[in-house]
Amino acid sequence: MLKFSIPCVLSLLASALYNIVDQIFIGNSELSALGNAATGVVFPIFIIAQAFAWCFGDGCAACLNICQGKNDTQSAHKAIGTGIVVTLSASVILTAIFFPLKTQLLTLFGASENSIEMAIEYFNIILAFFPVYMLSNMMNAVIRADGSPSWSMASMLIGAIINIILDPIFIFGLHWGMKGAVLATVIGQFVSLVISFLYFFRTKTFKLTKKSFIPDFKAFAGALKLGTSSFITQMTIVIISLVCNIMLAKYGADIPIAIISIESKVFTVVINLVVGIVLGCQPIIGYNMGAKNYDRVKKLYKSILLCTVVIGIVSTLLFELAPQTVVGVFGTPTNIPNPEDYWVFAEKTFRIFLALVTFTCIIKMTSIFFQAVGKPAQAVISSMIRDIVCFIPLILILPNFFGIEGIQGVIITIGREHGSLGKQIGKLVAEKLGIPFYYKEMTALAAQDKVIRKIAEQGSCVIVGRAANYVLRSYKMS
Repeated sequence: MLKFSIPCVLSLLASALYNIVDQIFIGNSELSALGNAATGVVFPIFIIAQAFAWCFGDGCAACLNICQGKNDTQSAHKAIGTGIVVTLSASVILTAIFFPLKTQLLTLFGASENSIEMAIEYFNIILAFFPVYMLSNMMNAVIRADGSPSWSMASMLIGAIINIILDPIFIFGLHWGMKGAVLATVIGQFVSLVISFLYFFRTKTFKLTKKSFIPDFKAFAGALKLGTSSFITQMTIVIISLVCNIMLAKYGADIPIAIISIESKVFTVVINLVVGIVLGCQPIIGYNMGAKNYDRVKKLYKSILLCTVVIGIVSTLLFELAPQTVVGVFGTPTNIPNPEDYWVFAEKTFRIFLALVTFTCIIKMTSIFFQAVGKPAQAVISSMIRDIVCFIPLILILPNFFGIEGIQGVIITIGREHGSLGKQIGKLVAEKLGIPFYYKEMTALAAQDKVIRKIAEQGSCVIVGRAANYVLRSYKMS
């Protein structure tokens, strides 16, 4: 377990470092919080690419391990060769779809008027390197399954180190800003791909030939089924990000999205520790399932569960006791109004959002374990219950009762005098802030305190009308 898991954990942590290191250097540069918000809205697009890569890679890896246990040497190389071709094809298709829709996509994921240009600059270069990123992730899963986790670790770690070295040079030395951050990332990813590619000339348990790359969808179907859980798990992250950002936009987009972006990256580190352990054990699990050594599989599950619980508890203590210290690593906001709201919202987010991270770790670990033992249906169900069945409905319902903890909204009231252009001014202010605008269609009912207070309780807004100013004179937003 230790021999296989430690290199896998380091490999996945190195993968997470690509985004985290960018965010740390961006947050500590002149790009500050808006730069972090920009990388945050690009992050879900990364996850979409990763969802396909992990689906194909983890599926081929699980298929390879089960074939090893059954002494089946023929199916694996056909599935892996087809997987590589399918991954490359998917990366080209995604690039062709995303490029013309980039502005709409980034806006959908929460880019504001303040951050959209930086987000597009970052996204354009990332998109051009989608094939590199997806192939690297797909190949690394197969390398681990082939009994070479150290090679996979070296591939990701060397790429991450190159990224760490180039980030300060490009961002601070050459003053390339967002372009510098993303160039450092893609150069590191390219090096990782080259190292992974070289491994396929020295594989242990399978050999790729020219015939391997002739698509054999019958052989690949089994791998695709086993990888479905990974795909759904990653895509739920995209759905969660989308719904979160839509809800957060009601309260002023830049601060919440910047903080949620940081939270997502930190959460990824914790999850990658757990996922690294269980994925590292996947060759052992798959082999013993194929060989019908079920007692050994059960014993291994207990060991993985213990490690998962320990990681979850330590992480929970860190997020509850020192949330501002964690967020502070990503820089101090300098280019947003009301920076004090940034820190208040950060503290609330980490303490509430990540309070039960231990249970999330157990769910993710169990889902991957089901996948490794060839039970894709159970893997999908365990992942879907938390992320889709529970999380999405709750995030749509609970803010209606509790609002958003930790960030103070803004209600602007304008007492409209004849000739003051109050309506026009109010509308412009609302558009600039990206918050709702209410004129006399609503305030005509106005004179009733309850109507105006109900409007105010829905979140930040601009209200034009004399009565609102009086009714809300002592109102304090929650």
